[in-house]
Amino acid sequence: MYMHIVLGVTATDSSSPSVGASSSTGESAHHPLVTTDRDWSGRVWLLLLVLCGALFLDSLDISMVGVALPSIKAALGMSPSTLQWVVSGYVLGYGGLLLLGGRASDLLGRRPVFLGAVLVFGVASVLTAVADVDAALIALRFVKGVAAAFTVPAGLSIITTTFAEGSARNRAFSIYTVCGASGFSLGLVFGGVLTELSWRIALLFPGPVALALLVVGWRVIPAAAPTEPFRIARFDIAGAFTSTGSLLMLVFAVVRAPSVGWGAPITVGLFVGAALLAVAFVGIEVAHPYPLVRLGILRSARLVHANLSGFVMFGAYAAFQFLVTLYVQDSLGWSSLGMSLAFLPAGLLVVASATKIDRLLERVDTTLLVAVGLAAFLAAYAWFLRVAPGQSYWVFLFPTIVLLGVGFALTFPAVNSQATAGVSDDEQGLASGLLNTFIQVGGAVMIAVVTAITTSGHAAGGLLPGMTTAVTVVMALTGVGLAGTVGLLAARRWDRHVRRTA
Repeated sequence: MYMHIVLGVTATDSSSPSVGASSSTGESAHHPLVTTDRDWSGRVWLLLLVLCGALFLDSLDISMVGVALPSIKAALGMSPSTLQWVVSGYVLGYGGLLLLGGRASDLLGRRPVFLGAVLVFGVASVLTAVADVDAALIALRFVKGVAAAFTVPAGLSIITTTFAEGSARNRAFSIYTVCGASGFSLGLVFGGVLTELSWRIALLFPGPVALALLVVGWRVIPAAAPTEPFRIARFDIAGAFTSTGSLLMLVFAVVRAPSVGWGAPITVGLFVGAALLAVAFVGIEVAHPYPLVRLGILRSARLVHANLSGFVMFGAYAAFQFLVTLYVQDSLGWSSLGMSLAFLPAGLLVVASATKIDRLLERVDTTLLVAVGLAAFLAAYAWFLRVAPGQSYWVFLFPTIVLLGVGFALTFPAVNSQATAGVSDDEQGLASGLLNTFIQVGGAVMIAVVTAITTSGHAAGGLLPGMTTAVTVVMALTGVGLAGTVGLLAARRWDRHVRRTA
């Protein structure tokens, strides 16, 4: 379901050196530019295997860890407020540094950035499997998220410069998209099976696979000069630091507030600090000659709507999955494998639609698709509120899972398409990178919110403490997103009516 990560996060300059030519640095490419969608060589397939494999691991890792959370919690004695950082640490590392990762790919070169990030991801995976302290585990998860923030834009840039625009690139992206969606779906099953053996094996699994991809990638990824001359001034380090720091402070404040008090000096200080860093980020972006975010792009109402819809969609879902994972394993006593299979139908729906949704996008307004998708999410959460101990999977969870699958299949591609529609070629990477950042931040913030609710709640009838309240908050966020989308549709219809009658 993490299909948002398969869309562009770094702009590709059409003037950048082709893969078949020698670069200005004297590096020669390893294979020629692919111009058709037929008769691909073994080297082309190996290259695509490496790029798709890295994306597969990113999404596989997230879902595997989600299944393993209750086992990690029991083994390391983690509280729910600490446990959420196992997920949020990765998400914040990814979302907070995604735009910087795109810049690094342009300035340092696609090949070294991609291979370096895969190496870090693999080593960090191995280290997480032997971590015995919760702080070390969370720190390593953050490092893995940072690695993904550099791997994804570099991988996408390699695809766009290796496969010619048209049928060849479309075929490559289609395969890439399915691998991203499949990684999350299969990650639930992999996570369930491996967690039954040991949660440490589940955390270890991506490591050796990443290192194997590194070895193959070293041989098949083409070398090329960076698309821009390297200068340290072109890196907006201050912008990356202030934006990521603001998000970390905000999430930490929300998580800590239930235990120390919402009015406590530490809580207030964290919220103020997060706000000050956010203001500093805006100031830096306005003044920096090479900002991570050109703020003028936010004048596009469609892009802003797509970003906010992505925040709502993934924020609500990530929080809901966090709750359900703990509920079915801790309160109902399900096995990790049983939990993973319970969510599998939603993932299969997303995978099945991945190669067909483009036809729907050509015929239906993306804003309408977002509205229908958010309505499906809202119905899914509302159905789950009927839950009570003793109900069968087919009664309380299966309808919710199917509705979640429908919501993802419609909303993810719609917001991605809407976020980049009408944006100039040189800012396509910025537009899609912003969307991915909003999506990841939504997940981190909402997981923190529901963690705060469940930490301060009281158990009732075998439910998690505060679970009903938390799901209601998830519904409220989704409802606000749906209402805003419907209002936008109504405003557009009224505007068209006024123009026709004027």
